[in-house]
Amino acid sequence: MDVLGLGGGSAATPDPVGELICSAKGCRAEAAWGLLWNNPRLHTPERRKVWLACDDHREHLEQFLSARSFWKQTVPVAELDRQESA
Repeated sequence: MDVLGLGGGSAATPDPVGELICSAKGCRAEAAWGLLWNNPRLHTPERRKVWLACDDHREHLEQFLSARSFWKQTVPVAELDRQESA
């Protein structure tokens, strides 16, 4: 499963050199975590979107998603499948 969806232009899109950057607004730190989520009003139950988080922003982003009942799981970025864009 390609949870990063690198061809889709999501918040999880890496910078041009392929480094994974935290999704928190204004943060340019390297991501250590992938926060898997979905909006049940828009996405099928099995679909997972990804926000990336550095250690400093992980808890804040999890709380933001959890408050909306979107958060599903947090995993280390090494466990996320990556697909090179064409």
